[in-house]
Amino acid sequence: MEAEGTANLLIGDLSPTFRLSQLHLSKIWREFCSAIHWEIATKQFLHVWNPIRSMLIVPLLRFTIVVCIIMTVMILLEKLFVGAISLFVQIFKLKPEKRYKWEPIQKDEELGSSVYPMVLVQIPMYNEKEVYKLSIGAACALEWPSDRLIIQVLDDSTDTVCKDMVGQECQRWKSKGINIMHEVRNNRKGYKAGALKEGLQHDFVEACEYIAIFDADFQPESDFLLRTIPFLMHNPEIALVQTRWRFVNADECLMTRLQEMSLDYHFKVEQEAGSAMFSFFGFNGTAGVWRTKVISDAGGWKDRTTVEDMDLAVRAGLKGWKFVYVGDIQVKSELPSTFKAYRFQQHRWSCGPANLFKKMAVEIIQNKKVSFGKKLHLIYDFFFLGKFVAHTVTFIYYCVVIPLSVFFPEVVIPYWGVVYVPTIITLCKCMGTPSSFHLVVIWVLFENVMSLHRLKAAFTGLFEAERVNEWIVTEKLGDANKTKPVVIDIKEADKSIDSQLKEPCLPKLKKKKSRFWDRWYYSELTVGIFLLFCGYYDIAFSKRGYYLYLIVQSAAFFVVGFGYVGTPTPIS
Repeated sequence: MEAEGTANLLIGDLSPTFRLSQLHLSKIWREFCSAIHWEIATKQFLHVWNPIRSMLIVPLLRFTIVVCIIMTVMILLEKLFVGAISLFVQIFKLKPEKRYKWEPIQKDEELGSSVYPMVLVQIPMYNEKEVYKLSIGAACALEWPSDRLIIQVLDDSTDTVCKDMVGQECQRWKSKGINIMHEVRNNRKGYKAGALKEGLQHDFVEACEYIAIFDADFQPESDFLLRTIPFLMHNPEIALVQTRWRFVNADECLMTRLQEMSLDYHFKVEQEAGSAMFSFFGFNGTAGVWRTKVISDAGGWKDRTTVEDMDLAVRAGLKGWKFVYVGDIQVKSELPSTFKAYRFQQHRWSCGPANLFKKMAVEIIQNKKVSFGKKLHLIYDFFFLGKFVAHTVTFIYYCVVIPLSVFFPEVVIPYWGVVYVPTIITLCKCMGTPSSFHLVVIWVLFENVMSLHRLKAAFTGLFEAERVNEWIVTEKLGDANKTKPVVIDIKEADKSIDSQLKEPCLPKLKKKKSRFWDRWYYSELTVGIFLLFCGYYDIAFSKRGYYLYLIVQSAAFFVVGFGYVGTPTPIS
């Protein structure tokens, strides 16, 4: 009994003592802080920090700056080189028709339509409910004898309603005498490459000398084949005729204007120079015409990366085939206008080339069919500078190294390396779209933001990380975000009925209401906070003047991070 009472007494005493200790935590903390000799602690910290700073961080930062400046100069020289070639072509009007033989196809009453070669048009699509009618209609309206043209709609749609709508549209055109086929697979193996590859398995493909490829949102003009096919007919060394993209929604929002600036430079300068100087450039995956036998000669479509178009182009180039870019022929297309769709597109466009380079670098070096100059162009200019250095410099130099330099007064970046060289590069790249020159500052800030994702994607492809084979089809809005109704034709038996749709074609699923922070992009917000801190540190202590750039660039990261870029997704 006595032992029991003693135990109870102990337990009763411990509880209030424990609570009492909690009440005095703040007092203990104050006493602990007052007991610390902060001056001594600071000296001890500096004793450890200063050697790390002087022997590791500062030399590493200086080395990184040197590397970044060297890469920036490399980019500058490349931009001046391709810009000079493009300017030379324009001044002396060295259009493809002058560099290669081109004659219009001459009609012959005796031979009839046989003077026209057989052409296969392939339209790969996946749940393209907003644009399928436009692409199919444009392909069916091509000026070419109907008995010499075959149109394949390679439909990988998983939405059964959308698939039925595409089938009905194909049947409607077929009833008008168009040789069009609606081909559906029971799986999506290989994605676009798999669809294109399976489309070539038919016996009738052997009779087709040329293959034109259009993505679901591309609308060629009716004379597209009449202007492109003669290059292939009269020049047996040419494998591919690539045409330019023209964007129907470039003025939809600021983000589409900025995309237009980047892509116009790619077509007007990079591809023009590649075509004129090396007869090689990366196939853009659409709005181009291939010589059929080249596809099989190069090994066919492969799904080993997310850039099956570039993969085929590189393999064909290594076989000695030539490519020609015809900028005067423009094909209407649509730019992604939501930031989410644009991010997915840029991930695929940055990850795929890096992964392809890893797989083909040795093959390019060992190739004996092309000249050393062409191999150097492929490895150094096409892959290394275009797919690695550009992304690395844009983010590491402008969003990491320059901001960090404000904390280290002994680290000095030459003025020409931080102002003059980047300015010249920017001016070279924005000349592709003179009408948008007033947006050049916003364009630079936006490109710096996107470099974060492009660099991550490039390393994902290089090291074959988790998202290396991620394929998400770029969302097309078509007319979904416009108020005007869509008019379609519906074929019933022998009658055509015009019907005006006032309700959506596809049933809309009710989505859970999202919270406003669900649209935030935390990687952009993190970099924005870092740049903002660096900017204010420069104002208060460094006084280098970098804050003028850092604060504005941080604002760009915040605008994107909070989701205030692009157009909102249509309400469902």
